[in-house]
Amino acid sequence: MQEFKTFEIPVEDLKQSEKEAFDILSKKYPHNEIQFDIQDDKILVHLNMLDFSLFEADVKQLSEERTNGHTLEILPIVLQRIASIKSYGIKGKKRVYAQYDEERKVKDRAKKEKKREGYFYSEGHSFSKENNSIPTEFENQIICADSENFLKQLPDNCIDLVFTSPPYNFGLEYDSNADDHHWKLYFEKLFSIFNECIRVLKFGGRIIVNTQPLFSDYIPSHHIISNYFINQKLIWKGEIIWEKNNYNCKYTSWGSWKSPSSPYLKYTWEFLEIFAKGDLVKKGERENIDITDEEFKKFVLAKWSIAPERKMKEYGHPAMFPEELPKRLIKMFSFSGENVLDPFMGSGTTGLVAKNLGRNSCGYEIN
Repeated sequence: MQEFKTFEIPVEDLKQSEKEAFDILSKKYPHNEIQFDIQDDKILVHLNMLDFSLFEADVKQLSEERTNGHTLEILPIVLQRIASIKSYGIKGKKRVYAQYDEERKVKDRAKKEKKREGYFYSEGHSFSKENNSIPTEFENQIICADSENFLKQLPDNCIDLVFTSPPYNFGLEYDSNADDHHWKLYFEKLFSIFNECIRVLKFGGRIIVNTQPLFSDYIPSHHIISNYFINQKLIWKGEIIWEKNNYNCKYTSWGSWKSPSSPYLKYTWEFLEIFAKGDLVKKGERENIDITDEEFKKFVLAKWSIAPERKMKEYGHPAMFPEELPKRLIKMFSFSGENVLDPFMGSGTTGLVAKNLGRNSCGYEIN
């Protein structure tokens, strides 16, 4: 039996022209998608799935037409009510309103979550809930210095969001800093900087690290970095796959061509590891939310297809990320007016995007 999501629109005197418009829509859209039940004092709308863009265009066209001198008034109200439904699934071009989350339903969910004791690994942290303001001399600045040492100038709990992409230790040619350290030394340095990032992060703030494992060295950087933050009692909030659709990578070496001996896996994506300090919920004022409905629905799908930066030669930097990456993260994980930190600022992309989005930024870059 077909399931529907139903709502009602009160009516006093439905005009004949409006009845004809509903009849037109009923004939155009299959009954297993949407139905209109016209009664004396109300209209019941039964929704299963709908190509909303097409329906919106049809309603606007019908609403603009006059029949017997009457303007259609109820159809725009129906359209507005459907548009106000923010929870739905996607199937092709259609929004699925009924049973789209059936497979995710769990009986007694809250009770079972309490029994499991989620993010138990963060218990016993000593994070202070007292947040501080960032000194004005550090606002909207790129400081040419080693972030491990100069982050110490910032007070505790003054940053709302840390987003960074540290050097991957792949051996890229930077001007004044090697990119081929022994892995043990590399992670010791990285974690010393992250220690400072955690200290300056506000309670409820987020740290997001963009990284890519070096598969030729069999170093799973994303796992090592995640384990570090978990050991520091931060809460794992999630992981986003950045699909770069970059297929210009080498095939397996001829020594293991078509052989199980040592095939080399090819990857076209990078990872965004997301952690929260002290609490998964970040407090902020509703008027400082600047992400749109459509952006939110797009961004929470945790696989982002974003092309790599094309202007690295123009800016003289070997490892830039595109502006779209920090744009999505900043809008989804921070409020307007908050402070964003990038301890590996590079060419300044994070700071530029933060400024354009009405955030303050602070960055450190040794090159």
